[in-house]
Amino acid sequence: MDFKIGKTEVFGLDSAIKASGNPMRTEFNREPVDEKDLKRAVALGATKGGEGHDNFLKGIVVEFDITAPLYWWKQAQRYHFFEYVSSQSTMHCLLKFDISSQCVNETNPEILKIVERIKDEYNAIPEENKDEKYKKWRELVASTPCGFCLGATMVTNYQQLKTMYNQRKLHKLVEWHTFCDWCDTLPHFNEFTGCNRG
Repeated sequence: MDFKIGKTEVFGLDSAIKASGNPMRTEFNREPVDEKDLKRAVALGATKGGEGHDNFLKGIVVEFDITAPLYWWKQAQRYHFFEYVSSQSTMHCLLKFDISSQCVNETNPEILKIVERIKDEYNAIPEENKDEKYKKWRELVASTPCGFCLGATMVTNYQQLKTMYNQRKLHKLVEWHTFCDWCDTLPHFNEFTGCNRG
């Protein structure tokens, strides 16, 4: 299974661009975005993270589907506003998955054989042997490799993606490079965040 990002929706682009000018307004309005607004958004969005000048990027909300291995999820969960809308569940579905095909190609085949064997052993235990079945299920959950992939629908914003991009664009994991490639496809993302691979 490969790392993949699909069904992406971006919300609030125009209203966030307009809001970037609120600190200098004496009259609050929601007139259409003009060249002045775009120029200001580019200048503010490209400022250093943490200064607060790029706060308008929070208003550009991104919802998307992503399938990733557990080792990637552990890193992604470090970010403050990178939220699950809903995800696949190992608790509900681990026994239903074809575990081998749910893992990245680099997962050791010997480990996959062991996990499949544990799954078969679990299925062979009669339902009335609840304690034995539970112990075997725990063994299966604990033995599932980090290369096991789960899908989720996520929500975030451009400000958080800016941080993720800048921290992960040179990362050792190829999944982060794919993630940054996806960010590059978002409307005005590079322009409003100053993010690039250079």
